[in-house]
Amino acid sequence: MPLIVANIAKRFGDHIALDGVSLEARQGEFLALLGPSGSGKTTLLRVLAGLERPDEGAVSFGGEDLLAMDARARRIGMVFQHYALFRHMSVAQNIAFGLEVRPARARPSPAEIRKRVDRLLELVQLEGLGGRYPAQLSGGQRQRVALARALAIEPRMLLLDEPFGALDARVRRDLRAWLRQIHDETGLTTIFVTHDQEEAMDLADRVAILRDGRLEQVDTPEKIYESPASAFVFSFVGEGVQLTGDVADGVLSVAGWRTPAPAGTPAGPVMVSFRGECADMLPAAADGLPARILTVSRRGGSSRVTCEIGGQIFTLEAPKSLTTPGVEVRLAPHAVILHPR
Repeated sequence: MPLIVANIAKRFGDHIALDGVSLEARQGEFLALLGPSGSGKTTLLRVLAGLERPDEGAVSFGGEDLLAMDARARRIGMVFQHYALFRHMSVAQNIAFGLEVRPARARPSPAEIRKRVDRLLELVQLEGLGGRYPAQLSGGQRQRVALARALAIEPRMLLLDEPFGALDARVRRDLRAWLRQIHDETGLTTIFVTHDQEEAMDLADRVAILRDGRLEQVDTPEKIYESPASAFVFSFVGEGVQLTGDVADGVLSVAGWRTPAPAGTPAGPVMVSFRGECADMLPAAADGLPARILTVSRRGGSSRVTCEIGGQIFTLEAPKSLTTPGVEVRLAPHAVILHPR
C-alpha cells in the first residue's frame, strides 16, 4: 500500500508553497520531510491529511484516491507540534475522543473503547495516568498522549508535524528512540516533518529534502550524507565546507590548489564540498588548501580544531602536533563532492 504523491502544486496568493512535488513512501516506511522554514513540508503534510486542497496533482494510498476523500474518511492519524489536547478532558478522555465522536454504527462499545485506551496507555508508557489532565503532565508526556490519541482511531497512516518542536533538547533525544520503537511495533506508514536534520537522519528510513516548495532529493540518510544531489543538500545535512572552483582539462582548481578532478567531471565552474572526516590537516609547506587554525579543543590523542578556510569556519579532528592557534596549515581533502554552479 504505497503512498504516491504526484506533481502536487499549491499556492497561497503569490507564494508558491509546493511546486510540482512528486515522491513515494513505501508501506510501513518512516519517511522524514526535511527542510528549512518555508520549504513546503508542512503544507505537503496538510495536503495528505486533507486539511489543504492542492491546486494541481494527485495523491493515492493503497491504490485509493486520497484527494477524493474527506479528511475523516482517509483514516489518518495526525500529531501536531503543540499537542492540541483538550485541557478540560482527562488523558483517557483525550485518547478516546476520536472513537467516541464516530457515528453510532461505527463507534466501538464503551468497554472496547476503555480496553483500547488502556492498551494505548501501556504502549506509550503512561500506565496509571489516564485520570490526569494535560496540565498535570510534562511536555514529553503530553506528546505521548497526542500520539496515543492519533493511534486510537487505528489509522492507516501516521503524520507528525514537528512533534518535538516544543520540547527541550534532552526530552527530544529521549523521545526519538521511543517514537522509532512505536513505529516499528505498529508498522504504520509514517510521515515525519522536521527542520532538524539530526532528527531526520536518526529516525527515518528515507529522507525527502525540500527547498522553496521543490523536492531536492529523496534517499536513505547514508546516501544523502555521502552523495548529496545538490550543494544545498550538502550544506543542509551535516557540517562541511564549500568553496568555488573550476574544472578544466581534468584538473580541479580551488583556492590556489590544483588536483585531479574526479573521473567524468565536466569542465566548468563548480562548488567544491567536503566533510571534516574527509580532509587531512598538514603542515603549511605541504600541498593542499590554505587554512588558519582559530581554536583548539584537546580530546585524548587528537584535537578538535576550528580553522578558517576561504572565509568559512570549518571544524575537524587533527594531530596534536599541528594544533596551535594562529598557525597556517594546509587541508588535503581525500574525498570531494562537486556540483555545477
